[in-house]
Amino acid sequence: MLKIKWAAGLLLLLCSFLVSAAIDVYQFDDPEKEKRFQELAYELRCPKCQNQNLADSNAEIAKDLRTKIQQMLVADKTNPEIIDYMVERYGDFVLYEPRVKPQTYLLWYGPVLLILLGLVAIFFIIRGRMKNKQSSAQSDVELTVAEAKQLDALLNIKKGKKS
Repeated sequence: MLKIKWAAGLLLLLCSFLVSAAIDVYQFDDPEKEKRFQELAYELRCPKCQNQNLADSNAEIAKDLRTKIQQMLVADKTNPEIIDYMVERYGDFVLYEPRVKPQTYLLWYGPVLLILLGLVAIFFIIRGRMKNKQSSAQSDVELTVAEAKQLDALLNIKKGKKS
């Protein structure tokens, strides 16, 4: 029994070495560059993972892009230059907030347009209901003398039939 416990413990210990993941370490001589690296890695989206940033993604392309960002920072490239490179290579998809341009007008202004259309629709619905209430209120006016006589005659006829 003791041998089985030792064998199981040794097997679990050996398996733990297989599970260990590689950790990417990016060295910077300037803390400012390291801070910019972190900002860019969180700001840019992984082309493969779709809704994960480069910092959180474990995809190979994300690792490659993090390495490219590090190389560009070491080469003293500015953040806009790095972002422009990524957009040129992978398209606007790598940006969580795409730039405002004719291709993205619907994305940026569509929600405002939908809200305005909804408000206009609500205005017309309320206006139509108010008109219906006014017209029904106007139809509830007093009867003319001729209509009153007709109604009395009809009521008298019904009363006479019941007796």
